[in-house]
Amino acid sequence: MIGPEDCIVVIPCLDEAASIGALVQGVRRHLPRVLVVDDGSSDATAALARAAGATVEAHPRNLGKGAALRTGLTAAMRLGADRALLMDGDGQHAPDDIPHFLAAAEDDNIDLIVGNRMGNPVALSPVRRWVNRWMSRRISRRVGFPCPDSQCGFRLLRLAAWSVVSLRLDHYEVESEMLIAFVASGRQVRFVPVGCLPSCRPSHIRPLADSWRWFRWWFGSPGGGS
Repeated sequence: MIGPEDCIVVIPCLDEAASIGALVQGVRRHLPRVLVVDDGSSDATAALARAAGATVEAHPRNLGKGAALRTGLTAAMRLGADRALLMDGDGQHAPDDIPHFLAAAEDDNIDLIVGNRMGNPVALSPVRRWVNRWMSRRISRRVGFPCPDSQCGFRLLRLAAWSVVSLRLDHYEVESEMLIAFVASGRQVRFVPVGCLPSCRPSHIRPLADSWRWFRWWFGSPGGGS
């Protein structure tokens, strides 16, 4: 059984003052250790996260979600955690879904557990739903099993497994890179159903720039274009 000290919640943030305080408080009802990575915010994200009980690591400027996750996961390992639960800071992930991840992690063979929002994705815009499904179909074909929500950032991973896979990307394509890297290294992956709440602010995703980065990674990686 995963104890509260075995898992640190890592939340990468950019200008999440509207949601981070309530999110940290909600998360700490399930897991007490929360690490917020303030990725160059211009608002009070860091102060509000600390006030709610989180530890904060800060980037002096915005480096991207992938870079923020590397900072948070490295810190989680340094603090002695066995696993890290990843959540976005915009309030779309419900803390009350955390027990689904902890229950799935009772199978000690699973190294990466990914949330699946696609059972009821009403909070996702039609464009994001279509793009997610399109990307997920291609990733499913590459890894050889169904990945219904390859772009969900709500994830639980074993830090020892993360430490030996090569993750280099700095932006939103990190979700796809992580999933494929875990499978390529022989790690077991599972999806669990989660809800999807409305975001507290407009998405930071830039459709043209972030899609271009994803395609550049996809076609430049081993097996790209499949």
